[in-house]
Amino acid sequence: MKFKSYSKQRMRSVQGLRSFKDTLPAKVRGIIKKKGHIYSELLDNWRIIVGDDLFKICYPKSFKSENKVRGSLLEIMVKRGHEVDMEYSKKQVVDKVNNFFNENVLKNIKLITFEGYNEKFEVKIKKKATNSEYTKKISDIKNDKIKNSLLEMIKHFKKI
Repeated sequence: MKFKSYSKQRMRSVQGLRSFKDTLPAKVRGIIKKKGHIYSELLDNWRIIVGDDLFKICYPKSFKSENKVRGSLLEIMVKRGHEVDMEYSKKQVVDKVNNFFNENVLKNIKLITFEGYNEKFEVKIKKKATNSEYTKKISDIKNDKIKNSLLEMIKHFKKI
């Protein structure tokens, strides 16, 4: 087996074989790595994960993945007056999220309070990771095959 040293890959590989992440353009890798499927799955299954009691008083605002400086962080919007309930159930929510994904994806939760009924709550729950923001970023990709396959993948996710 011969190793290539002239390819544009980050890691050397056996002739003709590449890992999937090396074949993707840098912009797409950033999109998948930054949010990935975790935030989208959290939004879709939030009621199942936290239960009906906590679902009525809170919702996930954003998910920040782990890096060298800090662990993964989930920001949760909580109705004013229910902060104590959510504070006491933080550990349970972290355990439930990690059990839902069958791996250790969440290390910490940050609570943010809001006043009364929030109109963004309805939009946030329905929002998926395949919104127009990502479609615009994908359309900037120069490789037509990869761009078309990612747009096709988005169509399948929108059906679900």
